[in-house]
Amino acid sequence: LQAQRALGPALDKATGTLLYNAASRLKDQRHLSFLVGYIARKQILTDLQLGAALDYLKSHPLEPLDAADFEQACGVGVCVTPEQIEEAVEAVISKHRAELLAERYHFNMGLLMGEARSRLRWADGKTVKNEVDLQVLHLLGPKTEADLEKKPKTAKARPVQVEKQKVAVVENGEAGTETRSLLEQLRGEALKFHKPGENYKTEGYVVTPNTMALLKQHLAITGGQVRTRFPPEPNGILHIGHAKAINFNFGYAKANSGVCFLRYDDTNPEKEEEKYFTAIRDMVEWLGYQPYAVTHASDYFDQLYTWALELIRRGQAYVCHQKVEEIKGHNPPPSPWRDRPVEESLLLFEDMRKGKFGEGEATLRMKLVMEDGKMDPVAYRVKFTPHHRTGDKWCIYPTYDYTHCLCDSIEHITHSLCTKEFQARRSSYFWLCNALDVYCPVQWEYGRLNLLYTVVSKRKIIRLVETGAVRDWDDPRLFTLTALRRRGFPPEAINNFCARVGVTVAQATMEPHLLEACVREVLNEQAPRAMAVLEPLKVTITNFPAPKAFDVLVPNFPADESRGFHKVPFHPTVYIEETDFREEMDKGYKRLAPGQPVGLRHAGYVIAVQNIIKNASGRVMELEVTCTKSDVADKPKAFIHWVSEPLVCEVRLYERLFLHKNPEDPAEVPGGFLSDVNPDSLRVVDNALVDRSVLSARPFTKFQFERLGYFSVDPDSTERKLVFNRTVTLKEDPGKA
Repeated sequence: LQAQRALGPALDKATGTLLYNAASRLKDQRHLSFLVGYIARKQILTDLQLGAALDYLKSHPLEPLDAADFEQACGVGVCVTPEQIEEAVEAVISKHRAELLAERYHFNMGLLMGEARSRLRWADGKTVKNEVDLQVLHLLGPKTEADLEKKPKTAKARPVQVEKQKVAVVENGEAGTETRSLLEQLRGEALKFHKPGENYKTEGYVVTPNTMALLKQHLAITGGQVRTRFPPEPNGILHIGHAKAINFNFGYAKANSGVCFLRYDDTNPEKEEEKYFTAIRDMVEWLGYQPYAVTHASDYFDQLYTWALELIRRGQAYVCHQKVEEIKGHNPPPSPWRDRPVEESLLLFEDMRKGKFGEGEATLRMKLVMEDGKMDPVAYRVKFTPHHRTGDKWCIYPTYDYTHCLCDSIEHITHSLCTKEFQARRSSYFWLCNALDVYCPVQWEYGRLNLLYTVVSKRKIIRLVETGAVRDWDDPRLFTLTALRRRGFPPEAINNFCARVGVTVAQATMEPHLLEACVREVLNEQAPRAMAVLEPLKVTITNFPAPKAFDVLVPNFPADESRGFHKVPFHPTVYIEETDFREEMDKGYKRLAPGQPVGLRHAGYVIAVQNIIKNASGRVMELEVTCTKSDVADKPKAFIHWVSEPLVCEVRLYERLFLHKNPEDPAEVPGGFLSDVNPDSLRVVDNALVDRSVLSARPFTKFQFERLGYFSVDPDSTERKLVFNRTVTLKEDPGKA
């Protein structure tokens, strides 16, 4: 209508297209009339000018706009003459004259266009192209047959495969072990996120008259630094899903030379325990990250209370007496106390603080409707539970909906990174900061990371512990981070797994074997080799080649002997796996049997069965064998591992804790997740044997037991007996795919 009043009923096509694009691309409709005026008056004539205008309006959200500054930014009134275009194209062609004459029409003409347009920003693109074509034709003449031939493709040199570069993780996420791939993803993500101080450029961000002044103060405090935070509740142990959150928050800060806070959301004193605070920080540091600062929501209780009073004074919050049951669900009845006088709510809120209301008798609620339709979320509730840090100073505690955004504001967080389920709280996040006229960060959401064949809910893990299905939160069959560490998963493998999952907005549900593959990759490089026998069979060498036992040098990493050796004693008595011997050979069987010798790994000898000794029930108890040096014996079909003068140890072999992919899904497991526990998820080998090279190993030290898998020393180990957890097998079990 505005354009028709200026131009009459007949709009030309070019102007109509500009108007349509302006209306559809302009996010802040308050500036639409201003922009339409320039198009209608033919002061903005091209899509290039329109793009510049939209960028300007996005960067200047507040009224009044500086018209002169706007016009300069959009090229209003700038007239580029044909002579200027001719001179600019001539200068560009002169610069590339030698290449043009050499390559003729195979030269990249787009380069000429780009350079010419950069010299004359507001020139008409078609006119520039015509001038480039004309001057090139004048220089080169008409195309010849050679010019019309397709340029032969040059074979691309295949990149040499190298190991993924590692970078060290330092303080604030600037040094430990982390593959570059995650950092590259997060740097890429930075292109989609706003720059510090440019929060207003984010779609949906609410701009108030105070926004620009608050952002200016924010930049003065932070110096334009990226700030993120990882805000766990200290009421349970972190799990594999939290690993993605840790990597995303700390990793994004690291990738953009910023800092990340570890902030405990300790607003529910009933469920918080000191052990959880300690375990959370331990796991963050175990994954290779050092927080910029460790803070608590409770650090800000006084400020949060002061702001709650201010919210009431501004008419944006009220004290309500509806019961919890009444306000649950999607369509609860509106509160009859929503419009109570401000002074009355102030007095009642003070009574709440003084303990004059029982639990559930009064709450402070905020006057807003959230995206999911939830009306007037609770800001404060009464709880007569001493707080682990503030003691009995408070009997009212703030909720997540009230606390989260305000703590972000206090700490001047630039990017509040949350999982997707918090998207419904984004508008309330903006609303509360703006209602109090405080700095408002930007909330960004990403997809959760879930794993099949497990449960991570705190309540369900507690049930597993109570029923004896697992020992504790760090039982190696669980997917809490403490459990994965105890099982022997290296932190680098977990970080690499998060990188492979990617920085996605969609929820990712992954198979455990993909995580295990990352573990194998890391342990193959990190875990020194040793030999262990789980089901020993005694073997006596009747022609032992020396008068007494001697040591054999075994490489720590057979593929790279420069990484050192360890000694293993070699005696006339050795022990092999029961499964490495058969009295009768099947087709394809390559290990030890009568008439079929095998080599002993690293010993330099081949053994052949001479005599089989059995007990009364016919079970093979011992083999008597002869040995021959490998360099004179026929090459055996196989080499097997062995131990001699070994240590007795306990080995724990783990399988999946649950039988079905989704143990919490009633359709898949009608009897509930407890009914789905795998009875064979743990097998304990009490008297396994391991070579003496592991004698001094401390808890969490990792080894590859040759031909068996990767193992880690369990904290249950004593000076008298080591305990090993099998971390993963050497190869993926095809049945797990």
